[in-house]
Amino acid sequence: MNFIQQLFEKLLWNSRLFIILAVVLSMVGATLLFVVASIDVIKAVINTYKYYVGLLGADADIHNVLLHTIVSAIDLYLIAVVLLIFSFGLYELFIRKITIKDENSSKVLEIHTLDQLKDKLAKVIVMALIVAFFSKVLNMGIAVSVDMLYFSISILAICVGLYFLHKH
Repeated sequence: MNFIQQLFEKLLWNSRLFIILAVVLSMVGATLLFVVASIDVIKAVINTYKYYVGLLGADADIHNVLLHTIVSAIDLYLIAVVLLIFSFGLYELFIRKITIKDENSSKVLEIHTLDQLKDKLAKVIVMALIVAFFSKVLNMGIAVSVDMLYFSISILAICVGLYFLHKH
């Protein structure tokens, strides 16, 4: 009976290694998001050059195009950071501590508990949602005065939420 118990416990303990699948695929997803966002920024640079050289046409509004492209890239970068934090946290919580780090390395990726991982992820996700909100606001047209009131209330709600998020 003791042999069966040890075998089961060993199997149970080693099942944590399935986390490596989530770690690797999160890193792949983060890499893809970093690449796509960087390509978007490069396209914005090219479009800006074309605009000022006169190749985009007279009716093109580079300010609007550039702002939307950059805000979208920031949103992708933030989501990539979420995936990076997630993969580092899962690895350190379930597999082993990363020993290549030194004392001078960033504390951003230092995660000791599942609650720390959730807190770090929540903060970055909230920032990504704020950037996505900003992107939607750029497209919003203000037709009547009540639209401006809703806009102001939503900004106030975001500010209050950020205050409570960063309050210890």
